[in-house]
Amino acid sequence: MKIRSLILALVVLLALIGTYYWSEHKKPDDDTAKASASAPPSILKLDGSAITKLELKRKDIAPVVLAKNNSGSWQITEPSELNADQSTVSGAVSTLSSLNSERLVDEKASNLKQFGLDQPSLEVDVTEKDNKGQKLLIGDDTPTGNAVYAMRAGDPRVFTIATYTKSSIDKSLNDLRDRRLLTISADKISRLDLTRKNQTIEFCRDKNEWQIIKPQPLRAENTQVEELVTKLTDARMDLTGSDKDTKDAASAFARATPIAVAKITDQSGSQELQVRKEKDTYYAKSSLVDGVYKVDSSLGQAVDKGLEDFRNKKLFDLGFSEPSKVEMHDGSKSYFLTKGGPDWWSNGVKMDPGAVESYISNLRDLAASKFVQTGFTNPTIQISVTSEDGKRTEKVSIAKSGSNYIAKRESDPTFYVLDAGSVNGLLKSAEDIKPATSHS
Repeated sequence: MKIRSLILALVVLLALIGTYYWSEHKKPDDDTAKASASAPPSILKLDGSAITKLELKRKDIAPVVLAKNNSGSWQITEPSELNADQSTVSGAVSTLSSLNSERLVDEKASNLKQFGLDQPSLEVDVTEKDNKGQKLLIGDDTPTGNAVYAMRAGDPRVFTIATYTKSSIDKSLNDLRDRRLLTISADKISRLDLTRKNQTIEFCRDKNEWQIIKPQPLRAENTQVEELVTKLTDARMDLTGSDKDTKDAASAFARATPIAVAKITDQSGSQELQVRKEKDTYYAKSSLVDGVYKVDSSLGQAVDKGLEDFRNKKLFDLGFSEPSKVEMHDGSKSYFLTKGGPDWWSNGVKMDPGAVESYISNLRDLAASKFVQTGFTNPTIQISVTSEDGKRTEKVSIAKSGSNYIAKRESDPTFYVLDAGSVNGLLKSAEDIKPATSHS
């Protein structure tokens, strides 16, 4: 009995060793490998760059067809020729080119109706450069509602894909349209013309700074012009309404009050946008696309501004930079300040840094409350400020005018009305400048 038990145990041990060796060294065939893979099966595997055409078909809706043009950009060709939103289309192409399922539902589905795939809610025809095509069918939602059934035409398998995956593919005509009313990039604009109430303001960009060219050369408030540029280049069509709303918009535009006409220009040419208002609603008509569209009220407010709104009201173009030299004469009083390294000096004497900074801050804050053409007489204050490593020198004269002051910049055709408090504060801070103490 002991020998028999020993032999039996030995046979079992050898069998286990053989099984282990076989399982470790036998290479599974392709079907077995696929079945055992942890990754969900792919539905489509395409080269996204080779896709040249997409056709999206829905029940009772005209198909939307997109095709790449000669420059490689996507265009909508049906139901009408329209510019496409490149980002949205590229996102759909990216999803389609590597479309993975969440799970395999049926290896060989015989009843597609139970999945809503006998009459799919969406069919997507994908065409590649060699004119090879594949078709994706999307059916009903799964019972849990967080996935949908899908299959590739010609493949009997039925899969599920996540609802967010469907959302990145299932785009309407309005989703796929380029909704921009102007297509020039904000950083490429070299000129901007704004016509409002029979006055045209022409802005010209020099590097990163805007200047007013018409109606006369004036300094522009850079942030104000940049805000206008941003609003124009961000302007989008409101496509949330129906076809009737579109026709109503055209009628409303015809009777609406003109607000402004904006024209932007880059090296490729010019684009124009007309903005009108009826009651509280703004409408826009672009030179690029047919039709009239509702637009956000912020666009209407941005173009509804006059010359003074865009003028630089600051008396000195210091910004946040530090001047290198300041000279001021106030009647019989004179002040001379020169920056040397980190210190301020006056006639060879090191000055108190806090007092000088307070004075510089008041200089920087001098700004017009409005602009006038007359009233500048008998200036009593003269200021010269040098900045940008000696490259810029600004000279200003200030005269008393009633309870306020009027200032004139050298070579500036108009005058700046200054609040008395700001000028008096500047004069007081100048008087407070004193030599530095030994520990300063």
